Amino acid sequence: MAFAGRRDAPEPPDFGILKRLARDQLIYLLEQLPGKKDLFIEADLMSPLDRIANVSILKEHEVDKLYKVESRPALSASDQFCFLVRPRIRTMRYIADIVNADKMSGRSRKYKIIFSPQKFYACEMVLEEEGVFGDVTCDEWSFYLLPLDEDIISMELPEFFRDYFLEGDHRWINSVARALQLLNSLYGPFGKAYGIGRCAKMSYELWRDLEEESEGDSQGRKPEIGNIFLMDRDTDYVTALCSQVVYEGLVDDTFRIKCGSVDFGPDVTSSDKSIKVLLNAQDKVFSQIRNEHFSSVFGFLSQKSRNLQAQYDRRRSMDIKQMKNFVSQELKGLKQEHRLLSLHIGACESIMKKKTKQDFQEMIKAEHSLLEGFDIRESTSFIEEHIDRQVSPIESLRLMCLLSITENGLIPKDYRSLKTQYLQSYGPEHLLTFHNLKRIGLLTEQSAGETLTAVESKVSKLVTDRAAGRITDAFNSLARKSNFRAISKKLGLIPRVDGEYDLKMPRDMAYVFSGAYIPLSCKIIEQVLERRGWLGLEEVVRLLNGNEFSVSDGTVEDNPAWESQRVILAVFLGGCTFSEIAALRFLGKERGCKFIFLTTAITNSARMMEAMIEAKA
Repeated sequence: MAFAGRRDAPEPPDFGILKRLARDQLIYLLEQLPGKKDLFIEADLMSPLDRIANVSILKEHEVDKLYKVESRPALSASDQFCFLVRPRIRTMRYIADIVNADKMSGRSRKYKIIFSPQKFYACEMVLEEEGVFGDVTCDEWSFYLLPLDEDIISMELPEFFRDYFLEGDHRWINSVARALQLLNSLYGPFGKAYGIGRCAKMSYELWRDLEEESEGDSQGRKPEIGNIFLMDRDTDYVTALCSQVVYEGLVDDTFRIKCGSVDFGPDVTSSDKSIKVLLNAQDKVFSQIRNEHFSSVFGFLSQKSRNLQAQYDRRRSMDIKQMKNFVSQELKGLKQEHRLLSLHIGACESIMKKKTKQDFQEMIKAEHSLLEGFDIRESTSFIEEHIDRQVSPIESLRLMCLLSITENGLIPKDYRSLKTQYLQSYGPEHLLTFHNLKRIGLLTEQSAGETLTAVESKVSKLVTDRAAGRITDAFNSLARKSNFRAISKKLGLIPRVDGEYDLKMPRDMAYVFSGAYIPLSCKIIEQVLERRGWLGLEEVVRLLNGNEFSVSDGTVEDNPAWESQRVILAVFLGGCTFSEIAALRFLGKERGCKFIFLTTAITNSARMMEAMIEAKA
């Protein structure tokens, strides 16, 4: 899809149907166990379930008591237990213990396990080993997709990142392929598919196999989504490691947005209780500031409060009839807006306090130096000081990873020094964490024979491009290299700025990092869509370790007049940050197209680091 001249972006499809499908299937599964039952829910399914079916819906279908998996039920009088769980071995053992305890005490019950999003053979094996396979019935709740907003769909699989990229476990690829199959059947067929990364390629190929088996009925239908772009998280670790400075990203970094909602504590609400707030396009205040750079947010909020006050003040000059209309039609909306406004102002103040305490400006300066490749010694000293002051184990680790990736690995002296200081500051139990980070390619050490860029460039002068590419692939397989500097130069990720970068009127996607850096993932998507493929990006692909693809579905009519040609489904495997979402929303506005985001989970630097940490508190 070559970008059209600027037009208004098309409306996104209605993803409400995904919620309705998930709810109907869950109700159907619960009704297969007629009569009163106790429901055990896995902790990380509670928030997604709340967005699909609340407690009253569950009660309507004869769910009596709700328990959290991991907590032992008090003496339950129920004759039926239903378990709503993720396919995990430890959960199977928990269920087996309950069944076996009932057997020992001579208690007879019915047990049903509902796996979400699918069941794995390993789970059945554990139930068999524990001797309870014959006592339980198993079902699948194909709950692959949770719409968090009008343009964000999450699979709510935060473990995907560690399972695939660290452990090399491919089991979730089937879930991704089935999710794509569902979207394609409802909103497709997708005319063009692009992607980069091993996981992206495998997911795409498995999805196509599923399509061929099912002989989907989407052919001949007018699609609502025309293009799809799949990307592995390891294509771009740098963006995920940077501090976020757009409002939604900062709220996520500071308060943790979970399943589309956030808990604002007493420091935000100015009362003694916390409030749970749903953050989406329906929130009139939030929808206007979510993608803004934080420096513009305060100004907007104070202007908004003045406008609200002016609307309230209109009452003074009203007659009885006007007052009646005002109370019945406008007052409720104004009060709601006023409540949200005060919450977001409170959130901003809380973010400011926390960031001032953490020397946020100094940290951003160090990050920008790393991204640009200047003052590396100075930045390394900043990281050492950060470790020595024991500011935060997660933050220190993040900065070390950012240094390593932007510099293509640390020189041995720096690696040993930083690692020793970290272990002395935060404890030797983090040794395994360093092993994980090295294995995934986030924190690596250049070994003596590993500074190969010079050798590569000499070799490439002597042989053809293709052979040079193969040799580089062989070098890369020795240790996954980031090649960030070379990629950054090729794609122009560090904008050249004359004077100050205007954050209120941004001119490119770099505004999401204060004008210092255009997110690599977003730049790749922009370039590929602009060129309608990877032609002209061969060198970038080689530096990114390949596995790119570009496929047109010949059966889909490529009609440029169709709105769907300007709707792009961006699929992030391993997590997507709010900064990337803001950047692509900006690009969509500029180019008159609409990006829809599908991610295995929303991520940020802290979640990525936590997935790598082995030390158990």
